[in-house]
Amino acid sequence: MTDTERNRLSARATRYARVGANVGGVAARIAGARFFGLTLDRGRNAMELAAALGGLKGPIMKVAQLMATVPDALPPEYVEELGKLQSQAPPMGWAFVKRRMVAELGSDWQQKFADFEHHPSAAASLGQVHRAQAHDGSALACKLQYPDMQSAVEADLGQLNLIFAIHRRMDPAIDTTEIAQEIGARIREELDYEREAKHVALYRTMLAGTDLIRVPRPWPELSTRRLLTLDWLDGDRMLAHKDDALEIRNRLAQAMFTAWWFPFSRVGVIHGDPHLGNYSVFTRDGEPGGINLLDYGCIRIFPPSFVGAVVDLYHGLMTGDDARIVHAYETWGFKRLNRDLIETLNIWARFIYGPLMDDRVRTIADGVKPSEYGRRQAYLVHTALREKGPVTVPREFVLMDRAAIGLGSVFLHLRAELNFYRLFNEAIENFSVERVATQQATALAAARLDLASSS
Repeated sequence: MTDTERNRLSARATRYARVGANVGGVAARIAGARFFGLTLDRGRNAMELAAALGGLKGPIMKVAQLMATVPDALPPEYVEELGKLQSQAPPMGWAFVKRRMVAELGSDWQQKFADFEHHPSAAASLGQVHRAQAHDGSALACKLQYPDMQSAVEADLGQLNLIFAIHRRMDPAIDTTEIAQEIGARIREELDYEREAKHVALYRTMLAGTDLIRVPRPWPELSTRRLLTLDWLDGDRMLAHKDDALEIRNRLAQAMFTAWWFPFSRVGVIHGDPHLGNYSVFTRDGEPGGINLLDYGCIRIFPPSFVGAVVDLYHGLMTGDDARIVHAYETWGFKRLNRDLIETLNIWARFIYGPLMDDRVRTIADGVKPSEYGRRQAYLVHTALREKGPVTVPREFVLMDRAAIGLGSVFLHLRAELNFYRLFNEAIENFSVERVATQQATALAAARLDLASSS
């Protein structure tokens, strides 16, 4: 075994021990309470679990946050606590950065830049971003992955079983087996920055000509599997505009809607992690003009048939066509459907689709307090599924649900007033599964050419 392999094994073993001790302690207390017939204090257990995870500030927090968006994948007390976690990590110092850059671009790496700032401009769970300058004067954003991230991710994903074991002892309404598989696949993909560069090129192709959205250009010659260099896009935080004039807030909300739902409905591609750190607001003519899309790690390309089921479910709910609704759920992968289960799934579907089915200008919550938005529906779904037995959530559903909830949160913050029905129907105009298949193949081919021409 090489020194590198030993180091990676040591890093993984250390992380297993840390996460296992923290999470396992919570699990042991819950197991003991169940065995002796004691009452579980979910609120206390939730805070202890969040503290155990939050102290690590690593990839497992991405896992926790993804899980928190699916109704009853975790108890509501857990959702509330996990929602408080922030994906941040202490930055690497300059000496460490230099060693990492040598490993990625060679000993002459500094000569490949006109300038490279020593201090990171941002630090997150998998890596940190440094501002740099190309020799032609272009401003660059260089995302450098932390060391031993593969070991950390594998250790964290291994501990998912402990977290799910906690929930199983609470009589869950959802079988999280496929959720775990989906989250594992997506988190592992986020470690591959060459893959992310391809996603950037794909979004440049899909959103070309959209003046509300800016997508950076990738720099393949300054990128590797663990270093991603893109154009630097100037912008400020979305929440800095939550008290702007309604016209501006609506413009930003429309940009968000377009950035997420047009690629999905037309090409079958979705960004599964629309949280506030993944975009910024750019200025045009002295006022907010639209959004910069900054992160492309959590991207999923769906089979055209899955997109067709999303549209089928929408039309089925609009017209009361039960056969079309059932066909949609079956296409998504839900098993053992019966009338009660379908009605339960429809509760959540009508919540997600509700604003898209209402042909009028409205806010996303439409009079419901932001703190209460979706809680009643989640409670009804939870109660019904508890009575019917665990339902297995298809893995493809996870990022769809994550995107819908994440976007809804942004619209709530902005207090946007839009006709979501018309925006959605514009996105699915002339829709067909065959057309999505054709446009998906075309966009992927164009993205490959764009990436090649950037080299």
